[in-house]
This record gives sequence, C-alpha cells and structure tokens, in this order.
Amino acid sequence: MGPDNAASGWRRGRLMMVYSRYAAFAVVASAANLAAQALFLQFYSARYALAGALVLGTGTGLITKYVLDKHWIFADRSTGLAAHGRAFTLYSLTGLATTAIFWGTEYGFDRLTPDGHLRYVGGAIGLAIGYCAKFQLDRRFVFRTQIPGVSADRVDLATASPEK
Repeated sequence: MGPDNAASGWRRGRLMMVYSRYAAFAVVASAANLAAQALFLQFYSARYALAGALVLGTGTGLITKYVLDKHWIFADRSTGLAAHGRAFTLYSLTGLATTAIFWGTEYGFDRLTPDGHLRYVGGAIGLAIGYCAKFQLDRRFVFRTQIPGVSADRVDLATASPEK
C-alpha cells in the first residue's frame, strides 16, 4: 500500500468517524426530543398539547445537539458570549427549515390513525431527514471550521491530511 492509498484510507476513516459521530449525536438529541415530548404529554393533555410537546422537545433537542456538534463534530473553539450567541443564533436559524420538516412529518403521522400511535414514528423519520439537511447547513453557515476531508461544498477526500 503506497502513501497515497494510506492517506486515502485515513481520510475515509476520518470521514466515517465524523459521520458516525454525527449520526450518534442525532440519535441522542432525537431521544432527548421525543422523551421531553412524551414527558410533557404525560402531564398535559388539553388543547394544543401536541404543539406544546413539540416546542418543548424541539428546544431540548436543539440545545443538546448544539453542544454536541459544536465540540465534537465541528471542533468550534470560539469563546465568549458574542461568539456563542452568534453561533447559537445561526444554528437555530438553520434549524427552522429542518424543524418544519420534522414537525410536518410528525403531525402528518399523528393524523394517520385516530389514536396518534404513529406520531413518534413520524417524528423519528422527520428528525432523520432534518438532521441530514442540517449537517450541510451548519457546515456551510454556522461552524466554518474545516473538517478534514469535508469542504464547505462537498466531501473532498483529496484535501484532507492526517492530523499531526
């Protein structure tokens, strides 16, 4: 195996690690989101209960995912209130479209059966689709740090170099 093949293997491994970690964090944030919803609905079942649960769950998932992404995916080392405020604001804004995907899917599945048993299936599907889109948006607009082998426009295995 020549040096080019070894570097290429390292790049692929690095990308798989980033993508695997991102997927795992999406599962953690999704679980936090859905658990917060379920907990809310255990105590409140009046009018607009689902809307309230969605808002609470989304906030819980947003904060969970932001902290994990900032430190473990994008290695954002910025400090200070202004930097954190800017990043969290942009992170929240990129989440608006992906939240619409998630909420729309969950509401749609909730309406498929009279008892709403498919609600969380729809929520999980909506979250998965939303997180795929969110990774791309966050990489381009929020955390502009370079992930080895992942440019702002595309996955580029030729640009990565092993960390020293």
